[in-house]
Amino acid sequence: MAAAKKSKTGRGRKQDRARVAGGQDYEVQYEAKKTGKSAPAVKKAVKKVGNARKRVEKRLGR
Repeated sequence: MAAAKKSKTGRGRKQDRARVAGGQDYEVQYEAKKTGKSAPAVKKAVKKVGNARKRVEKRLGR
């Protein structure tokens, strides 16, 4: 018997884009380049306001 094929949804991807993973260097570097701030400033903002991208960008003054 063939296994049922899982359909792909964009739900997980959208949720992932709404977050900044402070422990992932490539995400921190991306956000730093995007906002024009340093990587340590991004990490500090994530630690202070959480990992929601909108709050991090607001904290960084973007």
